[in-house]
Amino acid sequence: MNAWVSQWLSVGQRIADLAARHDRNPGEVQLLAVSKTFPAEAVVAVARAGQRHFGENYIQEGVDKIAQVAHLAPDLAHELVWHCIGPIQSNKTRQVAAHFQWVHTVDRLKVAQRLSDQRPSHLPDLQVLIQVNMDGGDTKSGVAPQEALALAQAVAQLPRLKLRGIMSIPEPHDDPQRMQAIHEHTRDLLQRLQQAMPQLTLDVLSMGMSADLEPAIAAGSTWVRVGTAIFGSRT
Repeated sequence: MNAWVSQWLSVGQRIADLAARHDRNPGEVQLLAVSKTFPAEAVVAVARAGQRHFGENYIQEGVDKIAQVAHLAPDLAHELVWHCIGPIQSNKTRQVAAHFQWVHTVDRLKVAQRLSDQRPSHLPDLQVLIQVNMDGGDTKSGVAPQEALALAQAVAQLPRLKLRGIMSIPEPHDDPQRMQAIHEHTRDLLQRLQQAMPQLTLDVLSMGMSADLEPAIAAGSTWVRVGTAIFGSRT
């Protein structure tokens, strides 16, 4: 068995085990395979094993990889769902709008407006998440928690976009309980948005990576973003 596939299977089993440990249905926690810096062949390998959702941090690399995967596996390409999970500069919004199905990192209305304006009319609405800087980390993108509702309400009014929830990337910490507390604050924020905008289906909580899977799943994450544990260490 291919090493990437073996590791992907292990991650999937770990997610299922952690969900069960915390009294959650494993089907509630989706795996987003983060393929940044890894070759298209790695994507194809785990896609053939059953993975369908892939995340890219670097937009140009992601756009190129989407094309490479389509060339290598034309029978699979239409089944794959690509998520932009990295920061978006204004001059990159057109590429994101044209090539990705999900965006996890909307933290400014300007970026959301450009994504809305530039989403091709023949494509389904772009699924978007508001990125929130829950712990105030200096190096992290994201809107402040107290500003998330106003941004979410503005984004929800834009055509060609469908607001689905929130995403966070807290600073790593050795204490799992502290990480879980931060993730719980993110979950609570999503619940407040759901109460404020009951007309929307805000069902996505994107939080947790290889290093903090358990506290994220314990706190209610619905998408976990895992790269290293599947594809190996990055160089």
